[in-house]
Amino acid sequence: MGGAGHSRGTAGRDESAQRAANADAPDIPDLWRRVGALFAPYRRQLILTAALVVTTASAGVIPPLIVERIFDDALFPAGGPQITLLIELVALVIAIFLGVAVLGVWQTYVTASVGNKVTGDLRMRLFDKLQSMDLAFFTRTKTGVIQSRLQNDVGGVSGVLTTFISSIVGNSVTVLASLVAMILLDWRLTLIAVVLMPALVLVQRRVGQVRARLASSTQESLSEMTAITQETLSVSGILLSKVYNRQRLESGRYGAENANQIGLQVRLSMSGQWFFGVVTVIMSSVPAVIYLASGLLIARANDQGVEPAITAGTVVAFTAIQARLLFPLMALMRVALEVQTSRALFARIFEYLDLTPAIVDAPDARDAAEAPGPVGRVEFRDVTFRYPDAAADAVPTLDGVSFVAEPGQTVAFVGPSGAGKTTVVYLAARLHEASSGAVLFAGADVRELTHESIVEKIGVVSQETYLFHATIAENLRYAKPDASDDDLIAACRDANIHDQIQRFEHGYDTVVGERGYRLSGGEKQRIAIARVLLKDPPVLLLDEATSALDTVSERIVQVALDRAAEGRTTLVVAHRLSTIADADVIHVVDGGRIVESGTAAELTAAGGLFARLKAEQRD
Repeated sequence: MGGAGHSRGTAGRDESAQRAANADAPDIPDLWRRVGALFAPYRRQLILTAALVVTTASAGVIPPLIVERIFDDALFPAGGPQITLLIELVALVIAIFLGVAVLGVWQTYVTASVGNKVTGDLRMRLFDKLQSMDLAFFTRTKTGVIQSRLQNDVGGVSGVLTTFISSIVGNSVTVLASLVAMILLDWRLTLIAVVLMPALVLVQRRVGQVRARLASSTQESLSEMTAITQETLSVSGILLSKVYNRQRLESGRYGAENANQIGLQVRLSMSGQWFFGVVTVIMSSVPAVIYLASGLLIARANDQGVEPAITAGTVVAFTAIQARLLFPLMALMRVALEVQTSRALFARIFEYLDLTPAIVDAPDARDAAEAPGPVGRVEFRDVTFRYPDAAADAVPTLDGVSFVAEPGQTVAFVGPSGAGKTTVVYLAARLHEASSGAVLFAGADVRELTHESIVEKIGVVSQETYLFHATIAENLRYAKPDASDDDLIAACRDANIHDQIQRFEHGYDTVVGERGYRLSGGEKQRIAIARVLLKDPPVLLLDEATSALDTVSERIVQVALDRAAEGRTTLVVAHRLSTIADADVIHVVDGGRIVESGTAAELTAAGGLFARLKAEQRD
């Protein structure tokens, strides 16, 4: 069992790692062009943000320049302190700081609004894309991995989206303005202050590459942890681990991945710390170097008998501006690292946004109501189906299947497990696309009709009934949001569940629990039938809807199903042959082919596969 659990985890990670490797290869300029396009709907807010950022960043450099006048002209002039000028200059400095603070608050609000809206838009685009994907995508992808893309990956880039504009523009303007001010004060001191910057930029790029790789590995690990959580802490997962006494095994799986995540997070946090430590030491030491250089320049001027170009005010103002240069420069380097780190996350997000659903409407697709044949007629013409990821030489799931279900008929499909019966139902609802042949709905090829209009005319009741963690009424109204209470009661009466609901303490306001686990299997199935009846579709697809029920519940549910089938075209996948004894036509499926067709009596008399299956069930 331990080996099975390990392979379950590594298989998912290998698939994710392969996708990550592919995702890490996109054209970098194109990637950032797509990221920039996310901000397109918010141009006005971005212009306002840029204006505020430039204003606050530029204004923030002015006070140190005023400090030079305070020292040279107001505090230490030849005739002594000039108090009036000193008051005016100090008041001006305070006013500038106050204005910068007010504009800064406004800028933060606008920036946060734009950044979070862009993040929300990205999350919605990803969710909408996943909603459009075909069923096969979800059968081959872990739910936890999908959830991780929505939560962890989008969450991982939200900080960059929220602060990118203000940080890049604001700190760039601050750095440029500071450099200009420093040059105006003394170009020689400026050269000394920035001599190491090119080397620091080169080192920063290398650190960013390391962080990008670590970020990708960290997100893959988070995906695996989310998948483990979703699998093991769902109601079904926790029930399985308890009945097999595998809680320690699952805790071990989670613990191993948690330890891996801790290691990756520590490495990610520590990557670049030595670099920033060195940068901090260098930038913090620059003022001392400036003092030394200023002293040497002043001493040289004195030796030459000329007036020094550097005054005390110049040194104070220069070091004040240089100190202001430290934090925006560090911030620019950090945001550059974050951008490089987020590149892998953006690539993973765009990988999903670029997915192409296997089933899409044709450009000229029309509504099913416009189909030429009678609504409710379902026909298969020589249909063959292979799963998209199946090997080219693999035996097809369905091979040359043909049949017709006329409006109002009940057509049943029986056969051994794995024969392809459920695939017939999924193809009829166009949840899968036929590899060859044609599936017709109301006389038109389903590929010529809009998928939405087909689904509106089909109701499905499967063996695995899914109910939301909500009230019975809310679960029922999922089929028809505007249904009245009387509509709910009528549907539940027809589904033979109304009286049972009335016995619950809160009636239709009873919360059914996760996946409906507070209800019995028969109760869940009858609520699912009532939900379909509320939709009132002309075609009903029943996929072994009673196979998991006990005999008593099966009989009750079968009565509800028989009522639901009245006046509707019904395709039934049946395990218990007794439930389809009255079907108009029974197709026996074996090895992906229809090998027998007829009524129950005709097939029994023929003595073929149906007769053998019937005898086995009777025994």
